[in-house]
Amino acid sequence: MEDNKNLILDIKDLVIHYETDDGVVEAVNGIDIQLEHGKTLGLVGETGSGKTTTALSILRLVPDPPGVIKNGSILLDGKDILNMPQKELEAIRGNTVSMIFQDPMTSLNPLFKIGDQITEAILTHHKIKKEDAKKRALEMLKLVGIPSPEKRFHSYPHEFSGGMRQRAMIAMALSCEPELLIADEPTTALDVTIQAQVLSLMKELNERLGTATILITHNLGCASSICDRIIVMYGGKIMEEGTTEEIFYEPHHPYTMGLLNSVPKVTGEASKERLVPILGTPPDMLHPPTGCPFYPRCKYAMKVCASMPVPEQYISDTHRVSCFMCHPQAPRNEEYESQKGGIRHAK
Repeated sequence: MEDNKNLILDIKDLVIHYETDDGVVEAVNGIDIQLEHGKTLGLVGETGSGKTTTALSILRLVPDPPGVIKNGSILLDGKDILNMPQKELEAIRGNTVSMIFQDPMTSLNPLFKIGDQITEAILTHHKIKKEDAKKRALEMLKLVGIPSPEKRFHSYPHEFSGGMRQRAMIAMALSCEPELLIADEPTTALDVTIQAQVLSLMKELNERLGTATILITHNLGCASSICDRIIVMYGGKIMEEGTTEEIFYEPHHPYTMGLLNSVPKVTGEASKERLVPILGTPPDMLHPPTGCPFYPRCKYAMKVCASMPVPEQYISDTHRVSCFMCHPQAPRNEEYESQKGGIRHAK
């Protein structure tokens, strides 16, 4: 979509399969993603849409077997990740690119103190004295808002609350000043107040440190609070991509519209309306649909949606969508047209 030299990440035609005993799972199917330095991108979609697999591929962490990257290219600051020697790749992980996983309890070692784990991460990638690494680790705990950081430096993971563990993971991920931070459902299992605090912290650190960020979430509300751009994924494909404003106020794909309609409204008359669920279930990626993966659940589906590859349409220079309803020759549907107002249509 963008043709500039300020890209930290450039993914083209990425295809990832999982070869299982039951058959081939087509997890990711020909996607393109670009991210500029210092920007925040949201990957949004239901469970099984291919978000996490896409993120893991950036660090070449897709489990092999059963995962196989069948096609595509991944350029990280111009460097070819898929053909990079293992030693060079290991130097990038945790240094140039860091990742925050869904459950910090499975990422933090329960046998070691929090401060020691952050210190070790710094020493792994930087040739500095241990005392200097400890000072840096303490600074990071202060930066992410851990109360009494000098004391908490010597605490074990089980002595932290869920929100504090996630803050500690963010501190560790940012300790080596990465150029790209990947956050995979960082607010999962946290209560609403702590979710807001973690997202606010990520936004603040992005602005302060200039770290490009990929936020993986099924929650459009989370994405709207910190993302510059949003990609909506479904069935291993990109359904729609645009600025946060375009996705929320000018959605063009029925799946995006469905996600927006399922977000609770808290003000005005719309707050009294019942939520509108997306009927049906995500596709079986062992046997994915031939055409648009969303057509079995789409109330605007036409015959062509079930059998033909979906053409990508550009609504603007920053807004693309894969849907036959956006084709210039598509029949006009008044209900569909009304939904293009996004959250504006609900007053």
